[in-house]
Amino acid sequence: MYDNHQDLYHLQSKNSSYIIQLVRGYAAHVYYGPKLRHNGNLSGMLKLQERASFSPNPVNEDRSISLDSLPQEYPQYGTSDYRSPAYQVKLENGTRITELVYQSHRIYAGKPELPGLPAVYVEQDHEAETLELELLDEVTGLTAVLSYSVFSDFSAITRSVKFVNGGKETVELERALSASLDFADSRYDALYLSGAWARERHVQRRRLAPGVTGISSRRGSSSHQQNPFIALLRPETTEQQGEVFGFSLVYSGNFTAEAEVEQFGTTRLQIGLNPFDFSWQLQPGEEFQTPEAVMVYSDEGLGGMSREYHRLYRTRLCRGTHRDQERPILVNNWEATYFDFNADKIESIAKAGSELGIELFVLDDGWFGRRDSDNNSLGDWFEDRRKLPGGLKDLAERVNAAGIQFGLWFEPEMVSPDSELYRSHPDWCLHVPNRRRTEGRQQLVLDMSREDVRAYLYERLSDIFRTVPITYVKWDMNRNMTEIGSAAAPSYRQRETAHRYMLGLYELLEKITQEFPDILFESCSGGGGRFDPGMLYYMPQTWTSDNTDAVERLKIQYGTSLVYPVSTMGAHVSAVPNHQVERTTSLEFRGDVAMSGNFGYELDLTQWSETEREIAAKQIKDYKEIRGLVQQGELYRLLSPFEGNETSWMFVSDDREEALLFYFKVLAEPNAPLRNVKLEGLDLEKDYLLTTSGEIFGGDRLMAAGLPVSSLSGDFSSMWVQLKAVK
Repeated sequence: MYDNHQDLYHLQSKNSSYIIQLVRGYAAHVYYGPKLRHNGNLSGMLKLQERASFSPNPVNEDRSISLDSLPQEYPQYGTSDYRSPAYQVKLENGTRITELVYQSHRIYAGKPELPGLPAVYVEQDHEAETLELELLDEVTGLTAVLSYSVFSDFSAITRSVKFVNGGKETVELERALSASLDFADSRYDALYLSGAWARERHVQRRRLAPGVTGISSRRGSSSHQQNPFIALLRPETTEQQGEVFGFSLVYSGNFTAEAEVEQFGTTRLQIGLNPFDFSWQLQPGEEFQTPEAVMVYSDEGLGGMSREYHRLYRTRLCRGTHRDQERPILVNNWEATYFDFNADKIESIAKAGSELGIELFVLDDGWFGRRDSDNNSLGDWFEDRRKLPGGLKDLAERVNAAGIQFGLWFEPEMVSPDSELYRSHPDWCLHVPNRRRTEGRQQLVLDMSREDVRAYLYERLSDIFRTVPITYVKWDMNRNMTEIGSAAAPSYRQRETAHRYMLGLYELLEKITQEFPDILFESCSGGGGRFDPGMLYYMPQTWTSDNTDAVERLKIQYGTSLVYPVSTMGAHVSAVPNHQVERTTSLEFRGDVAMSGNFGYELDLTQWSETEREIAAKQIKDYKEIRGLVQQGELYRLLSPFEGNETSWMFVSDDREEALLFYFKVLAEPNAPLRNVKLEGLDLEKDYLLTTSGEIFGGDRLMAAGLPVSSLSGDFSSMWVQLKAVK
């Protein structure tokens, strides 16, 4: 709604309101929080007051206005606001001063696509409404179009910015964030997800204080170390209650997210492309589009925020044939064989899996070139006839004959110095002249900003997809970028390389996934090094972590679920002692953890005992019955692995007719207290049957008093319970 008497814009999502007001041409932020009525009195919400002379006044006749204290929608530096700017531009004369003021606006039904970038979408225009605010710098002719889309069925607002150079001179963007939001106070905690390879997305929470609290990536990908997500929440907010403001960036490359508490006790939250080592030249008439930021408001705690992101990303970010389908149970040969296999060995694992009820076999690294270790052949995407005498097609047909689908691992963005591709095209990797080419895992990064590189990868991959009966692809990326430069770019565009890489990757992914819609693509980057919304737009699931230890996975999967739906998380049972931490846990415990995601195995099934086969067969049978609820249900986190020895979560169907409770205890305790776990998300008025015991309990009792779980004994113990509403 636009109120032309007050120059006020009131945006309403399902459960939240967002209000913008024009103040002397500046787009000022007024309110973000619980949904307000359009017909309520919204005047007077923005308070203006003159400050000290160290906060200058750009409007001489109104000294209550200072950009140093005015809450703004897209602030600039150099015209009296000393806080972090949302954008910065270098002009031909070397100066960096611009000033964006209101020019026009447009309100329309629906949500536009972002050219060349992943974004949340709508299937019908009535699902969302979009406001575009056009701001103009009159001196240069530079325009910034601020885009806001609000959803009728989600408590979510998306933001992005399009820059248009309408002037006569070339300008250079040096900072171009997707969203900036000024909160009226600083009584918040910042919550974010950090870690390392094999220790991804651990939950971090800290109180804001004067200064900057921020996270970022300069690695060329969203990274294992930080995730492109940050939330502000009140100190008293818990999993179940309290205010949360979530900010998630739909992007897979370098990013920044920070909260700045300034002198007057307000907070500026910003998220977008990392300005470090970034610039983008805009010649007259050219445009630049920022990635999309997705904001979610919840007054039902972190759980409420998560479930809002889950519903939105599961149904309006993920796309394609497999978005709403149940995901197959798979076995991957990586930890079973590593590089040491042949066609007969692969067929034997596939047959063993088929006998247990597994639906998909995935051939991992080592099938191409002369790949007997990780020091060669990346880029040479031709089957190794030493290991596979009949080639990939023959192997896939043998696997299919065993009653199981066939999937394949690739690492398309990489090249080995010891490869035919590198020897033919040494300039195709990221590099800079006269500098060493730093290797990681004995490989270099192909320059995805180059059209010829993308054309080669498309040709090789699409040829395999057309000739081999593949139903699944694992797309890996096992190192971060160094020497970020492109031989195909002129000197003045070298700082565009990292972003152009992502745009090139997105272009290739769009082309391939649209041409082969029946293939289920799973993204991977050494596990969870690129677990972000940008990749989920093209591939509806991600290998959550290379760490398959069940105890570590409790934290990894719990932290991942803060933003990402369970349907996006690959989770496998691996051998013990675990290959990452050398821990030995029971097959039952490993199975229960993995069944809380997209379930599979990553070990040599042919080496199992009869007892292990019986346990696995039951796991597979059980998961086929419950996977629809696990992958598409509402997730409720009950006990956090970051806070103690126990973890618990549950899945509830949309109609609250069915639920699953999972409970995990890491270490046994002597004389432990009797423990009940209180459930969530059930219907208070319904009775529920526990299918394992036949007992019936009211939803009110289960949520208020809980279910007993203290009967478990021993280290690494777990249980899960299925509940069905009694008719």
